[in-house]
Amino acid sequence: MNTKNTITFGQLKDSGYKSKSIKDELRDNLRTKINNRDITFTGIHGYENTVIPELERAILSRHNINLLGLRGQAKTRLARQMINLLDEWIPVVEGSEINDDPFYPISRYAVNLLKEKGDETPISWMHRSDRFAEKLATPDVTVADIIGDVDPIKAANLKLSYADDRVIHFGMIPRANRCIFVINELPDLQARIQVALFNILQEGDIQIRGFKLRLPLDMQFVFTANPEDYTNRGSIVTPLKDRIGSQILTHYPETIEIAKTITQQEAQLDSRQSNLIHVPDLAKDILEQISFEARDSEFIDSKSGVSARMSITAYENLLSTAEYRALRSGDDQTLLRLSDFMGVVPSITGKVELVYEGEQEGAASVAHTLISDSIKTLFPEYFPKIEKLEKESEKSPYQELIDWFFEESGFELLDEIPEAEYKEKLDGIKPLNDLIKKYQEDIEENDSYFMKEFLLWGLVEHKKLSKYRLSEGFRFKDLYGSYISDL
Repeated sequence: MNTKNTITFGQLKDSGYKSKSIKDELRDNLRTKINNRDITFTGIHGYENTVIPELERAILSRHNINLLGLRGQAKTRLARQMINLLDEWIPVVEGSEINDDPFYPISRYAVNLLKEKGDETPISWMHRSDRFAEKLATPDVTVADIIGDVDPIKAANLKLSYADDRVIHFGMIPRANRCIFVINELPDLQARIQVALFNILQEGDIQIRGFKLRLPLDMQFVFTANPEDYTNRGSIVTPLKDRIGSQILTHYPETIEIAKTITQQEAQLDSRQSNLIHVPDLAKDILEQISFEARDSEFIDSKSGVSARMSITAYENLLSTAEYRALRSGDDQTLLRLSDFMGVVPSITGKVELVYEGEQEGAASVAHTLISDSIKTLFPEYFPKIEKLEKESEKSPYQELIDWFFEESGFELLDEIPEAEYKEKLDGIKPLNDLIKKYQEDIEENDSYFMKEFLLWGLVEHKKLSKYRLSEGFRFKDLYGSYISDL
């Protein structure tokens, strides 16, 4: 816990301390960071040239801010990091419920204490880490919760009438005076509660139960909202939107590289997993491509969004699948396999909102389709592109490999075969090894086995081979032989 010694008001004045509003604190400290070329918001990737400059301009303008974007776009994280722009310590009248500034007291308690004790008034210090308050907007939130109400128990104990403002119990917002106050999912707040915020945002004061009580609160408001909420559950009332200085649109990562950086930063991994499993970069690319495919999928509601959390939890599940396999087969080290991607399906099904067509397909089927589409999308970056219509005069670079499967009765890769047997099976396909040497000549040996699987799965997606899911793994066959077998 951060602490600092209590002093008197007289000592505070002698120190030369100058009081300032929270918006001026944020503005002044941001100016210093910009001048020093310091990074303002850390660990937030992909916003360097879009969201963060707009947020910094809003802070310089002393605006209350609304961060508008789909789920999983770091809106709350941005708001929480704003506390780093506050002064480290601020003085508070000791015992004040609403963090009274000793130079500008607003509560009756602080005013009376300063009048009674003058320069001997005790002053405590409040650390910036305590100057953040957050409320998730839900339909059951009341005005009493966020603004305040008359407390009959306090009135009885103090033997005061309800006409005395000392019987007021302050809500969350007054108690967060001189703090950053975040309301998440603002449209979920009932319209009548949103109306209660009008005065606070514009005039900086509050009204409680008809009391003629003016509390000029010193607040920095940050709201977050999902654009889908405007139609699904509620809306931000127009006068409230008019009182919010800046509305900033957030977005999903624009490239796979940015998405990978976020996933690697956020994934909660056991060091034993990292030591046990070798993960090729291609596997990480496929994992991120799944989210990109989901955002464009006809089966998924694009308005609902596909959170970055999907990639994070999918990566955790992917490594756990490989770890589980290695533990069961008794391997001390293992290479990630493409078949391990079947383990990420639960991370996908719980994080996407399906449209009617998707519901008809089924969540698990949609998840498998996304994995397949990701492989198909990335395939041309590593091997010659396969056209839908190929000229008969031109021999396909994959023909020898396809012929190999035509001659074989069926090639099986079971999920839990030991590492040595897995490598031996893939090494036994000579045309497959030749293709890897030709088109991925610089690849490391540990990555080559994943690349071999990727090539086989890519040929399946381009209708050159067939793949069947067995109870314990996959069987690969040539396309036409399989068709004849089915007949």
